[in-house]
Amino acid sequence: MPLGTSIFLIAVGAILRYAVTATVSGISITTIGLILMIVGALGLVLSLLYMTTWRPRAVREAPVVREAPVARERVVEREPY
Repeated sequence: MPLGTSIFLIAVGAILRYAVTATVSGISITTIGLILMIVGALGLVLSLLYMTTWRPRAVREAPVVREAPVARERVVEREPY
């Protein structure tokens, strides 16, 4: 689950848990909000864990270092007159 989806689920869950005061028979809106916040938090943790551990195969190999010739700057200092 991408980061944006996880943050969206946390936000919707928090709104349902803390801001909605409506009641529906047979359904607890606050419980649904709590479930959405838990699922969003788990998705956020898993997404961050996946992003930090996954690397392309090319990055795991030793990097190729190439040296380019560098032009040296010539400084000529003159004595003051």
